[in-house]
Amino acid sequence: MSHEFNPANNGQTSEPAAAGADAHERLDELIGQIAAGLYSVASMLLGEGEESVRLVETAVAAAEVSVCCDPAKARQSSLLALGAAALSLLAERDPDSLAAPEGLEPATTCIEDDDLALAGVSSDALKKMIGGPERGRVRSWLAGLPVAMRTIFVLRAVGGLTSAEMAALLREHGGPQAAAWSPELTREVFRQGLCSLTSQLIHASNEA
Repeated sequence: MSHEFNPANNGQTSEPAAAGADAHERLDELIGQIAAGLYSVASMLLGEGEESVRLVETAVAAAEVSVCCDPAKARQSSLLALGAAALSLLAERDPDSLAAPEGLEPATTCIEDDDLALAGVSSDALKKMIGGPERGRVRSWLAGLPVAMRTIFVLRAVGGLTSAEMAALLREHGGPQAAAWSPELTREVFRQGLCSLTSQLIHASNEA
């Protein structure tokens, strides 16, 4: 962005114009950081490529991101927009893939709560695994999960959404078959995903 020239101040850039340029640069930087994080999430849901790029563009355009916005709130708004767009696309592909499970039996083994740390890995550690040497293994594991479980796991474990937020997104954007999702159901499906992740980590440690 070019700075505004004001003849009255000896050729110096005007303060309002400089402030505007700085604000624009900060906003571009914030959007770039958010977009990078969103692409990581989108690629885990839809795979890498143009489809995930378009999903990120849709989410950023729909989210409330401004230079005066709190970065954490901007990321949250963008993630919710991404989740909504991703669920709509997945429901269009296969409406039954996001159907709320009926008579789901709680897992009787593994962890007792839906806490990622109890599975032996933090959210930050999981993100590093996804982008590090274990990238192929983790992505293959994710690709093998049922669509609903993968979506819930990614948006909760990587995106940081709550069970209530996830259930609301599913009901609103997952199609008619997803109308019965509740926070309790999303919590249990997420917990089963954590159990599956734990098994993967144990398997990987035994191979090492």
